[in-house]
Amino acid sequence: MLNKKKTKITFIIRTKNEERWVGHAIQSVLDKVYRPEILIVDNNSTDKTLKIVKYFMHDPQLNDESNHPSGKNYTDLKILSIKNYTPGAALNLGVKNASNNIVVIMSAHCVLRKFNLEKVSKSIKKYACIFGNQIPIWEGKKLTKRYIWSHFINKKVENMFSKLENRYFIHNALAVYDRKILKKYPFDEKLLGKEDRYWAKKITKNKLNFLYDPSLEAEHHYTDGGSTWKIEGKI
Repeated sequence: MLNKKKTKITFIIRTKNEERWVGHAIQSVLDKVYRPEILIVDNNSTDKTLKIVKYFMHDPQLNDESNHPSGKNYTDLKILSIKNYTPGAALNLGVKNASNNIVVIMSAHCVLRKFNLEKVSKSIKKYACIFGNQIPIWEGKKLTKRYIWSHFINKKVENMFSKLENRYFIHNALAVYDRKILKKYPFDEKLLGKEDRYWAKKITKNKLNFLYDPSLEAEHHYTDGGSTWKIEGKI
C-alpha cells in the first residue's frame, strides 16, 4: 500500500499574469496530493499572480501547518523566474530544480479534478509520460469536445497518434513525467509551442512509450493567454 505522506512528487506550473486561475490551480493540487513540492516558473508577471502564489507557501520558521485543519492549504512552494521564455526553457528550468522523480506539468489555468497518486506512481515506472483528460471550460460552460479537445476520450491510449495533427500527441496542460527521462531527453527550448508533441516524437524514436489515461483529469479554463485556446482550440 502506498504511503501518500512519503511519496514525493513535484508539480511544475508556468505562469505569466495568471491571477484569475492560479490560486484555483494550486488549491486543487493540494486537495488531491499531500504536501507536494510546487515549482512556479514565472515569466515577468505584472498582475497579482505572485502575490496569490505566496499565499500557499509553507513557512519553515513556523510550526508545521499540516497539524492544523487548514494545513493542506500550504506546501513547499518555490518561485523560479525566467525572462527569455519559451515553453521548453521554462519546463526544463522546473525539471532542473525539481527535488522528486515524479514530475507533473500542469497549466496555471487548469483545475485538477482526478488524480490517483498510487496509480500514477506505478504507471510512471512503465511509461515515460502519462497525460490526462481535459474538460474545456469557456466562461464557466463545458464545451463539446471538438478539434484539439477530441483527443481527450474516455479510454486509455498508448502512444496516441493524432490524425488531426498527423503526429504523436501529448498535451502538457496535465502530464506526469519521469524526471530521469526528462533530464536525458529535455524539451526543445527553441520551439515557441507544441514542445510536448515534438518530445513525444523524440522519445518514441528512442523506443520509449507514453500513455493517455483519462483517470487523470483537469478542467481547462479559458484564458486570453492560453495557447491551446488562442491557436488550437475552437468552440
